[in-house]
Amino acid sequence: MQSKDFTTTILVDQTPNEVYKAINNVAAWWTGEPGVEGSTVKIGDEFTYQYKEIHYSKQRIIELIPAERIAWLVTDSNLSFISDRDEWNGTTIIFEIAKQGKKTEVRFTHAGLIKELECYSDCSNAWTSYISDSLKNFIATTKATA
Repeated sequence: MQSKDFTTTILVDQTPNEVYKAINNVAAWWTGEPGVEGSTVKIGDEFTYQYKEIHYSKQRIIELIPAERIAWLVTDSNLSFISDRDEWNGTTIIFEIAKQGKKTEVRFTHAGLIKELECYSDCSNAWTSYISDSLKNFIATTKATA
């Protein structure tokens, strides 16, 4: 039996285009100390995320399909709370955006974040919070312009 990647889904009232723009404003919803640094605008852009000395990761944008899909490749990581600190290296963070009736669905997948990894419990809990709380609230309160 193959392990499953971590996935969570939210529904929002905003359009797929508004959702796409909100997700790409990474620093506004993936908060930390110091948080997100770098560009998140085009394919090939790289940015880092840091939360104190606990979590560091560097992502490269590998896919941008307006109002449909965003994907980041994790190129470097340092998770101080586990023994294999670079467990995220080579994993992919994916946002799939689709209209569902009058709402928009965001399907978040961290491909490579599987139950067998040491960080799975902590990382999946953190992602659930960021996606279902921070990102969802940011999407709901942001007026993205076309």
